[in-house]
Amino acid sequence: MSQKATIQKLIDIYIMGKRYQVPQGLTIQDALEYAGYQLIRGVGCRSGFCGACGTIYRIKGDPQLKYALACQTVVEPDMYLTQIPFFPTEKAIYDIEELDPSGEQVLQLYPVLLTCMGCNSCTKSCPQDLEVMEYVADAIRGNIAGVAEKSFDCVMCGLCSARCPAGLSQPNIALLCRRLYGRHIAPRAEHLAQRVAEVESGKFDDELKALMGMPEDELRRRYGERDIES
Repeated sequence: MSQKATIQKLIDIYIMGKRYQVPQGLTIQDALEYAGYQLIRGVGCRSGFCGACGTIYRIKGDPQLKYALACQTVVEPDMYLTQIPFFPTEKAIYDIEELDPSGEQVLQLYPVLLTCMGCNSCTKSCPQDLEVMEYVADAIRGNIAGVAEKSFDCVMCGLCSARCPAGLSQPNIALLCRRLYGRHIAPRAEHLAQRVAEVESGKFDDELKALMGMPEDELRRRYGERDIES
């Protein structure tokens, strides 16, 4: 079958219970727009980075609910779709400068951590294939660096929280640990401090002013020819 024929093949999907025919190979997000929906909320970056397009779906005849990001997931025949709104997870209020980078501090801000059932629903629902339950266990143990490393690719979509029977706010817990690690634990980069001092001293002011006055074509040329560090 030719590529053109494959693209033109239509499949049935169901959006909020109503049947639509859309071309095979579209992402859920593209299929929603093809069906006539104007996406105002839950759109974001369209590239799997922002986590705004959390979607619940199931396949006809299969009772299991599945969770995905609409911009990453390709539609399947007889897919039943429902986009979920912003998920209201618990979010602690704190000043990162005043926090102690310890497990006790994390538990003080998020005591619900200790109610984790170890069911692994969070990991199974993650569209980034993160080991969510593992970093939750690290948070309980006070291994802040472990949480920061294992949750680094989290896009804060909240799908793990939507599945959690204990009501944990895994993305916000992970964000706290990454902030604690970055502010209080990670070694300082000497070259970064030096560059900040150079920027503050005005070393690059003339160069920036010249760049801002250049036409777009010249900026694109310079960007394409720039030196890229290995």
